[in-house]
Amino acid sequence: MKKKINRQLLFTSSMTVFITFVIVVSVFYQIFQGQVIEDLRTYAHVLADFENIQNSEQIEYDFSVDNVRITIITSEGVVVYDSNADIGKMDNHSERPEVKEALAHGEGQSIRQSSTMNMSTYYYTVLLKDGNVLRVARESHSIWSIIYRALPVIVLTLVALGVVCVVLSHFITKSLVAPIEKMAADMDHITDVNVYEELVPFAETIQQQHDAILKNTNMRQEFTANVSHELKTPLAAISGYSELIENGMASGDDVVRFAAGIHQSANRLLVLINDIIRLSELDVMEQEIPFETISLYDIVRDSVDMLQVRAENRNVILTMEGSPCNILGDRQMIEELIYNLCDNAICYNNVGGSVHVMVETRNGHPILEVKDTGIGIPKKHQERIFERFYRVDKSRSKSTGGTGLGLAIVKHIVAVHEAEMKLESEVGKGTDILITFQRNVETLV
Repeated sequence: MKKKINRQLLFTSSMTVFITFVIVVSVFYQIFQGQVIEDLRTYAHVLADFENIQNSEQIEYDFSVDNVRITIITSEGVVVYDSNADIGKMDNHSERPEVKEALAHGEGQSIRQSSTMNMSTYYYTVLLKDGNVLRVARESHSIWSIIYRALPVIVLTLVALGVVCVVLSHFITKSLVAPIEKMAADMDHITDVNVYEELVPFAETIQQQHDAILKNTNMRQEFTANVSHELKTPLAAISGYSELIENGMASGDDVVRFAAGIHQSANRLLVLINDIIRLSELDVMEQEIPFETISLYDIVRDSVDMLQVRAENRNVILTMEGSPCNILGDRQMIEELIYNLCDNAICYNNVGGSVHVMVETRNGHPILEVKDTGIGIPKKHQERIFERFYRVDKSRSKSTGGTGLGLAIVKHIVAVHEAEMKLESEVGKGTDILITFQRNVETLV
């Protein structure tokens, strides 16, 4: 990263120096050209005021002293006087741009480059009173010649600027990268690093992602430990019972009792493994689930009917009321959701208690409410009740056969359906879980 920033800074500074050099040379050369033309204009106007300038034979001044060339041209383009050349060998000048401009407007000017590109000739023309054109010319170095003559100074300047750019880019790169390196060195306190204002949102995002990763890692480690522990208990029971039977230490009624224990532990293992597999499926689910229009009321009614026997066995009254309403969702998931909520309400209820399920539409949103008169959940546990393997009363969970994964599955399904879940509970009075879906679907297809 440092090398890349350093290279970009060097490239930017080099381009800046080069462009600045080109602009400065161009500007100064334009100023230089303007000064030369202005000098020639002054010469032309001064000479035009002399009366003897009209008579070329009376001109005795050596204009080469001032590096100035004087030419007098008739309106037909014939050269009648030239201070530097034999007029007999000179061609017609009527097509020269500066001459045409003077004949048309009274004054004219032009610049022509020599074939060697080392010199430029500047021309300024004035229309005299007798109709002839006075042209004043002067040779001067071209821009390339000026650059060539100044090349040693330019090279030294560029080298000095290059050294300065290298040093500055090194320090700038170091200062730019320093906060990022500090953040990378201490990811746990990334927001405590003094960074630029523009990096604050980035640092906060990184901190949140880092915290989320740590939390997820801790949850996975805890999940792995919990799975191992949960699997160990029924497996130990199965191993113990089977070993007693294998060693002939059980006979008669004991064999039946041990076999029942093995069967019960095996069933617990199956339920636990099925819940773990289901959670894993929900975790890795990447494809968009094809939702369909389903009747929430009908699914709740069927689930309540199915759970009536379980409720009766635990001496709990299970009831339902509401009105038909439809949602967009996955039928199997919604069935799991309702089953887990109702089963949980039955298992953690009191003898003679009740579970009431409500289905209706409120403010255009289908709602599912499961309310029980069970043992309730203490305030300190309510935020964690939907975590995997989290149990408020572990001894009661084991006796009811709960895996501690039912509400975790509920949380996943609610999230998949983009619904909202609200929990209210009071110890000794019961629990109320309210799920609000996105919107009501009016008709079934």
